[in-house]
Amino acid sequence: MRRSAFNGIKAFIALTAGTLAVLSATTTAAQSYPVKPVRIIVMYGPGSTIDIMARLIAPKLTEGLGQPVIVENRAGAGGAIGMDMAAKAPPDGHTLTIGATGPSVTNPLLYPKTPFDPLRDFAYISLIATGPAVIAVHPSIPSKTLKELVALAKSRPGQLNYGTPGVGTSPHLAGELFKQVTSTSIVHVPYKGNAEAITDLLGGQISIVFTGVPPVVPLMQSGKVKLLATTGDQRVPAIPDLPTIAEAGFPGAAMGIWYGLVAPAATPKDILARLHKEITRIQALPDIRERFVQLGAEAKTSTPEQFTALVRDELAKWAKVIKAGNIKVE
Repeated sequence: MRRSAFNGIKAFIALTAGTLAVLSATTTAAQSYPVKPVRIIVMYGPGSTIDIMARLIAPKLTEGLGQPVIVENRAGAGGAIGMDMAAKAPPDGHTLTIGATGPSVTNPLLYPKTPFDPLRDFAYISLIATGPAVIAVHPSIPSKTLKELVALAKSRPGQLNYGTPGVGTSPHLAGELFKQVTSTSIVHVPYKGNAEAITDLLGGQISIVFTGVPPVVPLMQSGKVKLLATTGDQRVPAIPDLPTIAEAGFPGAAMGIWYGLVAPAATPKDILARLHKEITRIQALPDIRERFVQLGAEAKTSTPEQFTALVRDELAKWAKVIKAGNIKVE
C-alpha cells in the first residue's frame, strides 16, 4: 500500500474517533444534565410579571430536574443587561432566561446597539404564557364600543390622548399599531411607569390607556374605568365578556404579549428537549394555569420551531410599525 493512502486511512480513523468522542461526550453530558444548580436570569426587577412567572416555574423545574433552580434578577438597560448575560452564558443548560415581546423583539429594534441578536444568540425552547393588553378609557368618554371610540377619535383629530409606561414599551407599540390600523390621530403621553398612567386616567388627565389586565379589572368593577377590548387573539378568562380587538372590528391591530423559556444558542438539543418536556409538564398543572390567569395571562406551550418562527415574525411585524410611526428612543 502506498504511504499516502496509508496516511489517508490513518487520518480518517483519527477523525472518526474524534467525532465519536465528541458525540459520546455530548450524549453523556445530556444524560447527566443537570449537574449543578440551574439559574433563570430575569432581566427586570423583583415583582415584575416576568419575575413572578420565573418564580412560579422555578420550584416545579427543581422538582423535575433534581437540582435547585434559582431566579437571578439582572435588571437594567431595558432588559438588555440580563438578556446579554444569558446569551453569553455557557451553553450547557445551566443558565436560562425568560424571553418576552419587549426584551426579545422590540427593544433590539429600538436600540441599534443592543449587544445580542435575538435570532442568532438564543435557542427558543417553549412558550410559557401569552397575555394581551386591554384598552381602557375614562368614564367621561362616551364611547361604549371600540368602533365608537375610533369614530370619536376621527371626529376629534389630535384631541384624544393615550398613556403608556414610556416610549418603546409594549403598550406604546400597541397604541401605535392601533393608530396606524384605524387611521386615527391620538396623542401619545409617555409616563415613567404604568401606575402613573393609570392614575392620570382616573383623574381624567388622559383619555385612554393600553395596559395589562390585573391593574384595571378592579377599576372596571368599581366603574372607575371602561374596558372596550383586549388586544389579543383570544378573550381573557378574567374578563370573558370583553371582546378581542378583532371581534371589535379591527383584526389588524391585534397584539399579544408572550413569554417563553430561552437558552443560549449552542445548548445541546438533548438538553433543550429535556427542558421542553419539563415546561410542557409544568404548564399543564392546574395551580400554574390558575396563577397565570390571575396575572392576566394564559399558560401556553409550543414547539421550539413554533417559538422561533414567532420571534422571527414578530421582528418583521414590529420593525414595520416602528418605522411607520417613526418611533425613536432617547
